[in-house]
Amino acid sequence: MTQQIVVRYGEISLKGKNRSEFERILVRNLRNALVGVDGARVHHHGGRMMVECDEADADEVVHRLQRVFGVVSLSPAKVSALSVDAMAQAAVAVYRDAQTGGAKTFKVEVRRANKRFPIPSPELASELGGRILKAGAGAVVDVHEPDVTVFVEVRDAEAIVYGAKIPAVGGMPAGSAGRVGLLLSGGIDSPVAGWLAMKRGAELEAIHFHSYPFTSERALQKVEDLAQILADWGGRVRMHIVHFTDVQTEIRKYCPEALGITIMRRMMLRIAEEICRRRKLLALVTGESLGQVASQTLESMQTINAVTRWPILRPLVAEDKVDIMRRAREIGTYETSILPYEDCCTIFVPKNPRTRPRIDEAEAAEQALDIPRLVEEALARTEMKTFTARRNG
Repeated sequence: MTQQIVVRYGEISLKGKNRSEFERILVRNLRNALVGVDGARVHHHGGRMMVECDEADADEVVHRLQRVFGVVSLSPAKVSALSVDAMAQAAVAVYRDAQTGGAKTFKVEVRRANKRFPIPSPELASELGGRILKAGAGAVVDVHEPDVTVFVEVRDAEAIVYGAKIPAVGGMPAGSAGRVGLLLSGGIDSPVAGWLAMKRGAELEAIHFHSYPFTSERALQKVEDLAQILADWGGRVRMHIVHFTDVQTEIRKYCPEALGITIMRRMMLRIAEEICRRRKLLALVTGESLGQVASQTLESMQTINAVTRWPILRPLVAEDKVDIMRRAREIGTYETSILPYEDCCTIFVPKNPRTRPRIDEAEAAEQALDIPRLVEEALARTEMKTFTARRNG
């Protein structure tokens, strides 16, 4: 039996003349999310998106579409002919489905987009409600706080009848806002920042700084696993693996220990900016949260930012650590992030890092470094891997 699923989007409806482009991207992403589900078809017409699938696959389809950025809710629906009898039959079926889940009270809401249909919405709602009362054992009308609302949309060629509204991830379609570089470490924060950027429509290219043998291959695998989780949400993530060992060795050798983290992050931004330039990425995304660690004070951010003119997005800048951890659990990155494999940002933390470094003293501390050579050599050894979404649930 065929199952129809109503797909709703949110902010896209406010996009005016650009709306059709956002809808096109969302339809593409819906179809990509359903690869491997035999017979699933996405239909888009008149501002309405519907997915047609085999009833046996409906739960899998809903599960996949809940994770598509831009989708705010989903409803398994009955499609009926434009007659009262057909709509009543569908409405009764929707109520009975809800009844199996414990619903008793109901109300009917009708939206008559087809103004040529002769029965006004209030009269049609009353008639369909009466049919449910006659057919449903123990059915009770409650127009204020019903257990289930039976929605009926009267359209030009058919009526769509549904009950449940299943929440989805929301946001904007992935890929609608351009490509950005994500400074991805193995910690809790940066994967969450990347996920939030994807939710706002960005396509990610992760940039990871790897310092083998100071950091292990397991540490790199951990970050690759995080990139894969993000790809499962956003469809595709390319990751640039920057071999950072020589840079860190030079910093430890020639720069004051207290400024080591500041200079390390300045070097990261120099390298990341060049990757952005070569890859035509529009901004950098970081997992920084104001005041969380020494390198995330306003003074540190200013001193670190001074080496680049590239836009830097910080989705977590005002978030508490508890909130970031909660989000990490929700999106599936937390358990991977807490694995005990250190990355290059944690292994060389000084005992007394400067929390308010000045730009002039950072520049003075870097005088002993051959910065252009270090940047170019790191870029020359950078590798790229591509992660695509796994479609096995």
